[in-house]
Amino acid sequence: MAQSKYEYVKGFESDDALPSGNWIVVRIQGRDFKEFADLHGFQKPNDERALQLMDECAKAILEENTDIVCAYGISDEYSFLIRRGAHQQASNELISATVSLFTSKYVMLWPKFFHDRELECAPAFDARAVCYPTETTVRDYLAWRQVDCHINNVNNTCFWKLREQGLNPSNAHKTLMGTRSSEKKELLSNDFRIDYNALPAKYRKGSLLVRKYLCIYFQPDQTIFHYHDFDVIGDDFWKEHSYILQKARFS
Repeated sequence: MAQSKYEYVKGFESDDALPSGNWIVVRIQGRDFKEFADLHGFQKPNDERALQLMDECAKAILEENTDIVCAYGISDEYSFLIRRGAHQQASNELISATVSLFTSKYVMLWPKFFHDRELECAPAFDARAVCYPTETTVRDYLAWRQVDCHINNVNNTCFWKLREQGLNPSNAHKTLMGTRSSEKKELLSNDFRIDYNALPAKYRKGSLLVRKYLCIYFQPDQTIFHYHDFDVIGDDFWKEHSYILQKARFS
């Protein structure tokens, strides 16, 4: 390759290779998405069309990168779990590849889910890559995100019901300030006759995309299962889907 006196500038590029032997999570999240959602009239507290669009974009990421074993999504966020031992590029390349594909898919698929609403501005997503050394830390990460899903959804459900009742945003926030999830569920039940546990599982627990693996050779195929009613906090799910965290390399 031809060289020039200007090539010294490459020395300023940092070596950000991800440590080998770890699980990698790439998490993308909408940037200034509250304004984006308001501009496009998203239904509150959950817009089914927007959630389906996020799921479809995440599926495209799994189809592109077969080293991703599962992906977990809530609201405007998705986490992609890359198997331990996978050969990966530097973190900035991995992040940029993931977030750019996700964003382009979001734009391309928008008319499929919002066929009566034009895209009025470009969506934007941030992303980060984090290494987790053990299966335990991976499980704890996913449990953390699912707990956040529950906490945020029960709070948002109460908030928007109070808003429908006529409270302004400030008073609705004050009403909920300092209350626990159990108290919010009581509020929904007593004041609005809503059984929180009967709301769609996707809103309460998030979305999980899991890649199917052939049992004998651990070869990934393109079958991707979509779960809504699941619990990644307890042990039962992981016993049934133990292949997700298998340590073996897939050839």
